Amino acid sequence: MLNNVDAVTFQARESLSEQIAGHLAGQIIRGELLAGDRIQEMRVAGELDVSRGSVREALLILQRRHLIDILPRRGAVVKEMSEAQVRGLYELVQVLLGLVIRKAIKSVREDDLDPFIELIHELQLASAERDLERFFQLSFRFLSHAYLFAGNGFVQDVLADLQPALQRTWFMALHLDGDEMKECLSFFKALVETIFRRDVRSALEIIREFAEHQSALVQESITRARQIEAAWGGRRK
Repeated sequence: MLNNVDAVTFQARESLSEQIAGHLAGQIIRGELLAGDRIQEMRVAGELDVSRGSVREALLILQRRHLIDILPRRGAVVKEMSEAQVRGLYELVQVLLGLVIRKAIKSVREDDLDPFIELIHELQLASAERDLERFFQLSFRFLSHAYLFAGNGFVQDVLADLQPALQRTWFMALHLDGDEMKECLSFFKALVETIFRRDVRSALEIIREFAEHQSALVQESITRARQIEAAWGGRRK
């Protein structure tokens, strides 16, 4: 079955299809597979030494997680990212994360914040060392831990399905702006402080400001890339 391909580590607790989906998701999130690229079942099955049926199931998972589109006659292609899609993603994440934090403020005990404080310490170290990959991983460990406070399986399922799309834009933001790690770190610190103070209003404002900031950063990059592409296209004519 699966061989060691590019040092990918697959975990036994996940289904084979989930492992394949995670592998392909990582390539999309990190820009190794670009918007519009086709993902061919046969090629993936051959590279990973798995059945096409397992790959097909993995592609359905990726479609549910907003990373690919499955199109008639074209098959699976990496989902395009438009300004409207990025804006919509952050608007929804803002609402859901706000719901989670409101619930956390109602139910959290002081010792529940210990894991978040430890993660902030690790994020500070990663930021100081300019370790983008480590910082990226820790960011989503922080968010995933926060999602547990939702106490609502429907909300947690929606957030789990949205997370890969958010990881894709977050990864882009970290590479677009050298100061984005500082922005993210400030966001996490402020969020924990408002939870500790049980200050719902401030927490919601912090979430709104950060979501709008990162959304605008990614949207601007997409707009600029389209303008450059159009300019080069005009020159070729």
